[in-house]
Parts: sequence; C-alpha cells; structure tokens
Amino acid sequence: METAKISNMYDLNYTIAAKLFEGKTYPWEVLSDIKSFILELGPTLDQDKFTQYGADIWVAKSATVAPTACLNGPLIIDEDAEIRHCAFIRGSAIIGKGSVVGNSTEIKNDIIFDNVQVPHYNYVGDSILGHKSHMGAGSITSNVKSDKTLVVVKDRQAGEEIETGLKKFGAMLGDYVEVGCNSVLNPGTVIGPHSNVYPTSSVRGVIPANSIYKDMTNIVSKN
Repeated sequence: METAKISNMYDLNYTIAAKLFEGKTYPWEVLSDIKSFILELGPTLDQDKFTQYGADIWVAKSATVAPTACLNGPLIIDEDAEIRHCAFIRGSAIIGKGSVVGNSTEIKNDIIFDNVQVPHYNYVGDSILGHKSHMGAGSITSNVKSDKTLVVVKDRQAGEEIETGLKKFGAMLGDYVEVGCNSVLNPGTVIGPHSNVYPTSSVRGVIPANSIYKDMTNIVSKN
C-alpha cells in the first residue's frame, strides 16, 4: 500500500515530531505513542522559546492563544501557531509551527504538522495532518466505527487492505491536502499528498496522491 506509507505522505522536515515516525512504515502506527512522545520531548524544549504550564503543556512564546481557548495536556504548541477563540484541545496533541486551530475546533490525539489550518468548527481526533493541509469549515474526522470494530485501511483501487488493530483512527492527510467544507472523513481514511476533496463529501479508504475526490465512484487524477 504505497500511497499510505509515511515516506510518500509526509515531509518530516515540517514537524517537531519527526522522531516519532522513525522506524514506522505507516503513519497510524504512531497514534498510540503521541502522549508518551510529548511527555519525553516537552522537557527538552528550549526554555527561551517555550513556556511550560503545569506538568505537561508547552507553548511557544511566539504562539498566540486566545484567552477563551481550552488547553489540556500533554500538549505542545509550536512557534507562531494560533489557537483561536473557543478552540478545545483535549490533549495528546502537537500543533505545528504557524498552524491555526480555530473557533470551536476540537483536537484530540493528533499530530498537526507545520502551517496546517483547521480554522472553523472542525473535529480532528486520532489523526495526522500533513504540512500545509487544510480542512474547510465544518469538515471533521470520524474516528470510531459505528459498530465499534477495529479499523481496517482499504485501498480499493489496489485491492489491498491493512488491519490496524486500532479502535480509534480518524484520518491521515498528506501534505497539501485540501478538504472541502462539511466533509466527513470516515475512520481509516488516508488521503495522499496534493489531493482535493469536494465539499460535503463522505470519504473512506485510500485516496491517491494528486487526486480530486468528487465521490467514491469519481476520483480523478490531476496529472
């Protein structure tokens, strides 16, 4: 399943969490380690650049955090990030440099790469969002199947599937992915880099890089 491999999804130069991905093949393999990684990395951060709050929250001094935002640890907010009014970060999250977490957006157990935007009414749980990816207003990741069974990643075009062993698994967005407003990314969704998702879409499975997703039967290549 080549599209879903870390090496084909992400430029690890654009995250403070690059070491978390070392030795892994697929990005969802890091989800269970995010919390412990933050607790290990946080105390090593440059105290001239980061302020520690309580036992497990580190916020860059250049970041902007609205007074109405709710921050729970473990959490790292990197340089020049913006956490807007009424954002809710539930913990086990890394917010990358220059990224935006917006109004009424909820973040939980995520790696948000640098320069990512989740700016309006988004839910992002148990997910990884690549460099300069963007989720349109109201778009969400659904991270638990309705029947509560374990998530399987399915690449229908290649006829391949991988059992993840995870009950909670939202979406893996590659670098530069654009998700249209009010879309739902179903559990186990993987969207390759430089792909676009039409507004109001329901997405599942593996979407190739450089694609335009219109619906399950209409995925066209940009090439």
